[in-house]
Amino acid sequence: MSIIAGQTVLLTGASRGIGVFIARALAKEKATIVGVSRSQEALNQVATEVKALGGRWLGIKYDLSKLEDLPNLIQQINQLAGPIDILINNAGIEIYKKFQDYSTAELQSILTINLLSGMELSRLVLPTMLAQNRGHIVNLASLAGKKGNPYNSVYSASKAGFLIWTDALRQELASTGVEISAICPGYVSNEGMIADTGVPIPKLAGASTPDDVAKAVIRAIKQNEAEVIVNQDPTTETISKLLMGLWQIFPLFGDAVYQWMGVGKLNQLRIENQKPVALKFNGSKSMVAATDKTTER
Repeated sequence: MSIIAGQTVLLTGASRGIGVFIARALAKEKATIVGVSRSQEALNQVATEVKALGGRWLGIKYDLSKLEDLPNLIQQINQLAGPIDILINNAGIEIYKKFQDYSTAELQSILTINLLSGMELSRLVLPTMLAQNRGHIVNLASLAGKKGNPYNSVYSASKAGFLIWTDALRQELASTGVEISAICPGYVSNEGMIADTGVPIPKLAGASTPDDVAKAVIRAIKQNEAEVIVNQDPTTETISKLLMGLWQIFPLFGDAVYQWMGVGKLNQLRIENQKPVALKFNGSKSMVAATDKTTER
């Protein structure tokens, strides 16, 4: 059992969506939360909630796509809040498209935010954690990393990479005192990427709440859980685990189930309904249609 009270937690994607729910849950545990997001105004709003719940808060405006500057971010946090005890890699973006319609900038942005930023932050905090023989890294992955979603293939690839990297690193960290967990939410209602598009969740897929995901994060830290699937209720979570395993053996059967559930058709609707987000590539900036979840799972 790990204690969260008094620990310094770096939470990326902290200013909206699931990130806010995680921040609230950490505040109730009396943690010191360093929230990172691209919106200082939104961070300030979360600060008020965190302090009211008994947590300590430091909000830092930062664009995680700037991988080369992440050492400066960690240095700033160390100076202002001390060494990072818990890292929660929650930030990411999701863009619904036919694969051939993605631009190079979109490919790079999704993989950088969803995968590389979490890997780089982990690489930077690990030396201190290892020296102290304690620490915890939590990676917000997705069930889309276990079974790819059509018209959302790059996001699925980024989350699959997150899961496998977490699995490999967990084995490296065995017996070091440093733990690592992967959280795999299914569809999340009310807040986040799916809610942003206004397109319904596929029937029979199951849906959890942002609060469910936040509770899973806290449980993973306290109980040192390697992987947590979050999907509606314990029964649905168990069925999801069994199906994911079965689809590894019979992938075409999994495709048929997704087709029957209408996953592809609904994702095609999300292509038209997603919100625009600014992406940076080779020094230039452009607007593309996307679900901006840089503050969510």
